[in-house]
Amino acid sequence: MSAPPADPAQRTTESGIPVEPVYGPEDLPANLDERLSPPGTFPFVRGPYPGMYRVRPWTMRQYAGFATAEATNERFRYLLQRGQTGLSTAFDLPTQMGLDSDDPRALGEVGRTGVAIDTIDDMRRLFREIPLADVSTSMTINAP
Repeated sequence: MSAPPADPAQRTTESGIPVEPVYGPEDLPANLDERLSPPGTFPFVRGPYPGMYRVRPWTMRQYAGFATAEATNERFRYLLQRGQTGLSTAFDLPTQMGLDSDDPRALGEVGRTGVAIDTIDDMRRLFREIPLADVSTSMTINAP
């Protein structure tokens, strides 16, 4: 952390951008109407939904993934029945690395830290009986 400025009225961000003590209408860019749009309209700078969180509460997700698609599906349905509004899939390391479960390099890691997904049929089992039109999903694949 840097030392506070000698003059408290002269502050900067961590990137060195000056921060004024107070901002007013004269500080807005002249073309603001061209740069902004109402919420729910392109280019979505004010969010993807017209009413945003006032009419659509924040999505609640619990990161979940068990060894098999069936076990993870069971957990997903359990969470949705108890109020979760979105799904976040935890994949095992071989899946994250693009390896099939029967690849020799996957030995001992299949299903260990999340769900093992090798085929489209695994994905179908993962989301069986889940209304995907009504539930948003997040799938995190970390770089090896």
